[in-house]
Amino acid sequence: MRTWRIHELGDPIDNLLLEEVVDPEPGPGEVVLEVNAVGLAFPDVLQCRGQYQFKPPLPFTPGGETAGTVSAVGEGVTRFEPGQMVVGVGGGLAERVSISADRLFSVPASVPATKAAAIPLNYCTTWYALHDRAQLAEGETLLVTGAAGGTGSAAIQLGLAAGATVIAVAGGPEKTAACTELGAHFVVDHREVGDLVERVRELTDGKGVDVAYDPVGGEMFQQVRRTMGWNGRLLVIGFVGGIPDLTMNHVLLKNYSVVGVHWGASVGRDPESLGRQMSSLMALAEDGLVDPLLHPVYGFEDGSRALQDIADRLVAGKVVVGTI
Repeated sequence: MRTWRIHELGDPIDNLLLEEVVDPEPGPGEVVLEVNAVGLAFPDVLQCRGQYQFKPPLPFTPGGETAGTVSAVGEGVTRFEPGQMVVGVGGGLAERVSISADRLFSVPASVPATKAAAIPLNYCTTWYALHDRAQLAEGETLLVTGAAGGTGSAAIQLGLAAGATVIAVAGGPEKTAACTELGAHFVVDHREVGDLVERVRELTDGKGVDVAYDPVGGEMFQQVRRTMGWNGRLLVIGFVGGIPDLTMNHVLLKNYSVVGVHWGASVGRDPESLGRQMSSLMALAEDGLVDPLLHPVYGFEDGSRALQDIADRLVAGKVVVGTI
């Protein structure tokens, strides 16, 4: 079978190689999948470059979200059987993968594999951020930066499902149009608006936002913190735009909280939380309330290009590689 593997750290387009390897066999508690789709994200790029906090040993196959058809089950596996469509955390850019059964979840018949592969990391991270960390309540105002990206678009949908008023911030007409299509109540093009902070204050009648979801960081974070309302919660999701400094006196004066969101570590401390989150998300997907915004799906042979496009910020929505 074929798999994408990186032997030397660097940019995916230069260092990710498509190779022939031996087919996987299921060990005890494992399931082998015929892969239909793989979700990719910015942390995969960072892993390829050796810049992520978790550094897998070389060589490794990137990709942490895999949807596929069960082809074989290992000893002790009773929840799944051959022919069943599932999605899980693990696997990656390969034609067949073996994944622990406790990290796999059934996919509703109405959800295609490409959409299913876009759910685990972005939507679980966002569910954890909005519900567990921010305690987002119906009627509150949610500001989302990088709103046309994978996590940002997930935040729009889960914010709407929670009954929040959603303000989406994105750059350029294509990305802002995507946010409008997702149903955001207000969409702000940060490339065109003269003063983002003032615009958000106008939209909130001067009150500021209750919750801000920021996967961008950098200079965007400095603008976002100035939009926070009294008792607000500023969620730190990631640093695509760089790691910002924090002006602590502003936090005190506005009485808001800066809340870290490290979903992966949270699952390590509470493994059962993954099942709870995926159960909730699959129910929302079956009802059409979770419907991932996808960048045009890449073919399997374009796996390295898909990751490089993420690195170069050339994508809108979740990046998924299809294998059939």
